[in-house]
Amino acid sequence: MNDPGSMRQTQRLTSDEAGLARAAEILRRGGLVAFPTETVYGLGADATDAQAVAGIYAAKERPSFNPLISHLDSFDAARTQGVFDETARRLAEAFWPGPLTLVLPVAPTCTISDLARAGLDSVGLRVPAHPLAHALLQTTGRPVAAPSANRSGRVSPTDADHVLGDLDGRIDAVLDGGSSQVGVESTIVACLSDTPRLLRPGGVPREAIEALIGMKLEAGAEGGKSPLAPGMLASHYAPRARVRLNAASVEADEAVLLFGRDAPKGADAARTALNLSKNGDLMEAAAHLFSYLRQLDASGAGTIAVSPIPETGLGEAINDRLRRAAAER
Repeated sequence: MNDPGSMRQTQRLTSDEAGLARAAEILRRGGLVAFPTETVYGLGADATDAQAVAGIYAAKERPSFNPLISHLDSFDAARTQGVFDETARRLAEAFWPGPLTLVLPVAPTCTISDLARAGLDSVGLRVPAHPLAHALLQTTGRPVAAPSANRSGRVSPTDADHVLGDLDGRIDAVLDGGSSQVGVESTIVACLSDTPRLLRPGGVPREAIEALIGMKLEAGAEGGKSPLAPGMLASHYAPRARVRLNAASVEADEAVLLFGRDAPKGADAARTALNLSKNGDLMEAAAHLFSYLRQLDASGAGTIAVSPIPETGLGEAINDRLRRAAAER
């Protein structure tokens, strides 16, 4: 789907066994399903499938690739995706299932895609308390990335009608579970150092977290221009190599990131080359972006030359990420 506004038939699924089975089937084949949590409705996609995750950004018209929260059905499932220190373990055991997201180092067994993590070596995880969300996650059998089910910049939805008002024709289905109970997003806490950090206030009060762990949470942003998680600013993954955008030609010692069928002059002689999408499909390009940057960086080239990419649709988010990678540092 190149055009984020392209229309499809959005199904309204009931919260019975048949509705759950259909929703899980759509997710497993790479589709988009909005579903209720105890906070707000989330727009779900298979977090292990970068192309499916790209569909979230297209549907929401999200202007940049921010990391997404991945939802799991249990603490045990979350342990395969993130590394839990003692503080993170205590928080998970106390507040999961519930409106708490933990940002953790990526586990060696992590299957969540680079795009869902925005190329970072950390991952945001949550085990929701809503019984329908829990049943959907169990039936799907894999992590589900799910930001709020609304177009970017609009009010978060707390019932299925809100979702359809924003995303009807843009997603495959909404699983109707009535109104959300909490109505505000999850609290996000990063456990990436000795002192946990509050990234976003939400459904679990700061005071309850601090009482449990016996220390004050550090305040939100770490600095930089790109969010480490919703509610926090920090640097995204940046290649060691210099990134040169809108390249009209390529030097022999450079790596090149291509898009479409037209290649810059000299691309055939580049140290290494990868094409985000030979067919010019922006969803395919978004799905490949972070892994291809890593592969080109690993080639040892001092510079990664990047072919021009259109600014339309998901191209806006792709170019936003590439401009951040090309910025002086």
